[in-house]
Amino acid sequence: MSRRVPLALALTLALGALPSAPARAQIARDEYAARREALAAKLGDGVFLALGAAEPEEDYLTFYQSSPFMYLTGLAEPNAALVMVKQGGKVTGTTLFVQPKNPAQEVWTGLRLGVDSATKQSGVPARLLRELRPALDSLLGGANRTLYVLGDVPRDLVDAPREAATQPVSRDAALVLGLRRAHADLQIRPVADVVGELRGKKSPAEQALIRRAVEVTADAQREAMTLIEPGMNEFEVQGLIEYTFRRNGADRPSFSTIVGSGPNSTVLHYNRDDRFMQAGDVVVMDIGASYKGYAADVTRTVPVSGTFSPEQREIYQVVREAQAAAEKEARLGVPWQRVSDAAEATIGRGLARLGLIESPGATYDCAAGRGGEGGTRSCSQVSLYYMHGLGHGIGLEVHDPDQFYFTQLIQPGSAFTIEPGIYVRANLLDILPKTERNQALVSRIRPALEKYRNIGIRIEDDYLATESGVEWISRAPREIDEIEALMKQPYAGPAKRDARRVEAYRQ
Repeated sequence: MSRRVPLALALTLALGALPSAPARAQIARDEYAARREALAAKLGDGVFLALGAAEPEEDYLTFYQSSPFMYLTGLAEPNAALVMVKQGGKVTGTTLFVQPKNPAQEVWTGLRLGVDSATKQSGVPARLLRELRPALDSLLGGANRTLYVLGDVPRDLVDAPREAATQPVSRDAALVLGLRRAHADLQIRPVADVVGELRGKKSPAEQALIRRAVEVTADAQREAMTLIEPGMNEFEVQGLIEYTFRRNGADRPSFSTIVGSGPNSTVLHYNRDDRFMQAGDVVVMDIGASYKGYAADVTRTVPVSGTFSPEQREIYQVVREAQAAAEKEARLGVPWQRVSDAAEATIGRGLARLGLIESPGATYDCAAGRGGEGGTRSCSQVSLYYMHGLGHGIGLEVHDPDQFYFTQLIQPGSAFTIEPGIYVRANLLDILPKTERNQALVSRIRPALEKYRNIGIRIEDDYLATESGVEWISRAPREIDEIEALMKQPYAGPAKRDARRVEAYRQ
């Protein structure tokens, strides 16, 4: 799934390297404890409060735990909280707060852990959730004057003058605002960035879960390629993809499945998936399975007819060459900007060769504001067709923190995507600011725009960095001949599920 803002990172790449030794695809209780210890080491004395996701107001809606809380506890329990106290440079207490067992309520929403099971599962002493506020008041009423907060608490509430902070927007914000009012000298410190930095380095167990998510996603890409034919609706492909996810042990899609054909292939995050595909279209399938909470993100673009047209092949080859250029340039200690520049330069040369831009370094007059207001400024013509960043981290979220966000370098433990694209929108000329410079540009590129209109191509792959280098793990067909060969095979129904993955999911 494309990311709007280019990332600053560097990476090491050994494409085709042998996979590292398989790790058990589950997170041990001791690993969660080590994460909490690492967080505590980065905080000063005070009270740390982590708030898990709230139970949906309507009991027929699906609950998903917040990823930071899951990272620290492994507890998929709604309305839970974690409190750690640090004094004299040492953690003096850690407690979970959970809802009580309630058989009448559990008829509607399923079993709750309760205090005893939460303690057994996490290894952390647990108390009832109703005791959370009294416990915090007691802790903050003594020597502790700093509250470190991880939850749905807007920064403007934290930064606003005490008397002005009167509009809580969430359950978490209401709790923190109440504590702020009750304790006059309380200093509130958000720690989402600190936890994000810790999350950037994926452990071997996390990488094993990501690998499983990616394997299932690659299977779904192969299944979809054999299914697609003219006259089929996008949602039929979506249905098979998501069925393949669940059939092979995945929890759910890690983001809204994108199946965009024809003009929809040029919309980055199109997810209505409700158009009948036609002969001559390409279809972008940007998909990802979530496996035990860990996300994959793999994109393939294929011809609905089973064979790329000459125009589609030309655009596709530029994108594939850009991805290959990025992979070749990416090495341990190399700045990500160099990797990104390699992909963008390749796209620029390709677009110029196809007549879609005037030259690789050419610019145009773009709107200064996102909505078109504020006059114009100078922008790269390449950005008319390639407007998102080269990649992003993956993990507990599909756009997950990675250590290169903070260090600018990829090191062992990174998990990320590389995903160049070109999108030739049919209405591109209509949205350009009407300046003399742009009118001259339009006259030059109009023939190429007509030739390549409604062709959107994105190729996205997933990579894991280990001590041995970086491994390409999303091995679904991506070369033109591979895709066309697979699409020639008759569709014989969903493939038999992978019993190994399903059994691993039960562990």
